Amino acid sequence: MNPEKMKSQCAEVSNIMKAIAHPQRLMIMCHLAEGEKNVGEILELCEISQSQLSQFLNRMQREKLLKVRKESQFSFYSIADVKITKLIQSMQKIFCP
Repeated sequence: MNPEKMKSQCAEVSNIMKAIAHPQRLMIMCHLAEGEKNVGEILELCEISQSQLSQFLNRMQREKLLKVRKESQFSFYSIADVKITKLIQSMQKIFCP
């Protein structure tokens, strides 16, 4: 890999890591690595307030880590890029065997 490409890739991964560096955001991402979930499911799994969850989801959506799908009155969240899913799954294999 050429140095410029490596520099670009390192910057991309660094931004992703910064965005998920908070324990609650990382927990949300771990649950979403298992598949799409609605807000109620995420709330139940993460045991945080709805206000906190909303802030975390909005931030991660702005940072293009998550995508949202609306169905009727429900919002379903999933990880936006398969590379991010693989990154989360790799961390799970190392730290949550």
